[in-house]
Amino acid sequence: MLYTASALSSSPVTLGHPSIPVGFCFSSVTTSVPLECQVLENCEAVPHRATIYAQLVESRRMWSWNKLFPIRVQTSHGEQVIVPPSEVEQCPGAPSVYDIQLNQVSPTDFTVLSNVLPMFSVDFSKQVSSSAACHIRQFEPLASGRAQVVLSWWDIEMDPEGKIKCTMAPFWAHSDPKELQWRDHWMQCVYFLPQEEPVIQGSAVFLVAHHDDYCVWYSLQRTSPEKNESIHPGRPVCDCQAHLLWNRPRFGEINDQDRTDQYIQALRTVLKSDSVCLCVSDGSLLSMLAHHLGAEQVFTIESSAASHRLMKKIFKANHLEDKINIIEKRPELLTSADLEGKKVSLLLGEPFFTTSLLPWHNLFFWYVRTAVDQHLGPGAVVMPQAASLYALVVEFRDLWRIRSPCGDCEGFDVHIMDDMIKRALDFRESKEAEPHPLWEYPCRGLSEPQQILTFDFWQPVPPQPVRAEGSIELRRPGKSHGVVLWMEYHLTQDSTVSTGLLKPAEDKGDCCWNPHCKQAVYFFSTTLDPSAPLGGSRTVSYTVEFHPDTGDITMDFTLSDTLEDEH
Repeated sequence: MLYTASALSSSPVTLGHPSIPVGFCFSSVTTSVPLECQVLENCEAVPHRATIYAQLVESRRMWSWNKLFPIRVQTSHGEQVIVPPSEVEQCPGAPSVYDIQLNQVSPTDFTVLSNVLPMFSVDFSKQVSSSAACHIRQFEPLASGRAQVVLSWWDIEMDPEGKIKCTMAPFWAHSDPKELQWRDHWMQCVYFLPQEEPVIQGSAVFLVAHHDDYCVWYSLQRTSPEKNESIHPGRPVCDCQAHLLWNRPRFGEINDQDRTDQYIQALRTVLKSDSVCLCVSDGSLLSMLAHHLGAEQVFTIESSAASHRLMKKIFKANHLEDKINIIEKRPELLTSADLEGKKVSLLLGEPFFTTSLLPWHNLFFWYVRTAVDQHLGPGAVVMPQAASLYALVVEFRDLWRIRSPCGDCEGFDVHIMDDMIKRALDFRESKEAEPHPLWEYPCRGLSEPQQILTFDFWQPVPPQPVRAEGSIELRRPGKSHGVVLWMEYHLTQDSTVSTGLLKPAEDKGDCCWNPHCKQAVYFFSTTLDPSAPLGGSRTVSYTVEFHPDTGDITMDFTLSDTLEDEH
């Protein structure tokens, strides 16, 4: 009987067919669905074995993806500090892995505390137990620091002798960085310890990898496993609500003090001592900023029960439970009684909503502004006052490969699959953008950022579509793989927050993207074939339309076939 399992799961899988006359079977390391079948005894699995590695690090940046940091607010009465509730500080977090392109995390963003440790292996040619298990590695820290994060990856050996190996190691742990392969289907993993633990250089500790049928998680032990009675802790479960409401990028966004300072500066210009504020964003701290900066009264709408419970905890931890009124209902159901009969003089939003996937989905704020229009007083201020959709034509270093046809792969003709995927994309998705965290995917800007649409939040959502047509001039040589789209929110006339490009592209066009947000990518199907010639396209024509009845944005970007004029 042949059993295989995912490299990160111990679920047994049987593969094969009783009529196969040879004891050999191919399988995928990501397969975890049991199949009832029989194979020959001593049948070999391909791949043969997977080994999971771990490296313990200290990283303020990565730790900010898992914990809420104190947030400082400079006010006229001195510095105020927004502190996290004890439940959030003590919460072990969510058990789900954070898979990212670790090669795009700068080595200056973390301090290595251990060597690369082989934690455990899974032999796919043998039966794998489905019981929960743990694997222990003793090590001496390379430096003193705070153990916070475990970086993890794995490699697979295709044959029993281990001569054919595929590794997912990041560049600093790769045996030959020059041969580093880019992958998006298999990436590296970031795991968070339940709590940060101080470690001392040279003083031995034990790193423990735990796993059950569904998850892998890590813990740090200070005593010998033989003497430790709690070596089998259960899977971490969030009990503070924050890790259920906020994903890892959202934690990082809230912990970004520079971003918070930008909102504080904008609020100072619009707040008055008699301001009645209504804050509309999911799990936002804007209401606390408004209170600390001197608003007379602050209301915040939290539509979900989870965000309502979390914000109550945060307000209580900061002794603001009697200062900020939480309204748990949908904005369109808001009544004058909810606002204690008062008119809103300042409507606030980041805007951020947990259901948003594409950058323009947070335009839901515009619909909320429209729904509460009757509750806005004369001369009421809306912040942000407007938003703009921007576009940039780019050449990706690697991301274009996810849409590129395979053609001939290791001697196998897969054109049939290419054609099937192309037909599926042409049905609809070829005219749609998809979300990607572009800080993980380097690219070069071939054009300058161009403003495509603007949305005026001073006015309600218009009944008719908002349409724009035009062209984008390409100013740098390169292969135009697609268009990146993002939103910029104009908090005031002098303050803008970008969810995309953070600064002008460098001379070569290298882009710096907001790491807390996903940008939208519209791929050009005509340039995704690596064998296609570079061509002479110098402009990109576009038609973009916002549909107020659905909140969707439809788009069409077309590369021109015009060669550059000769002089």
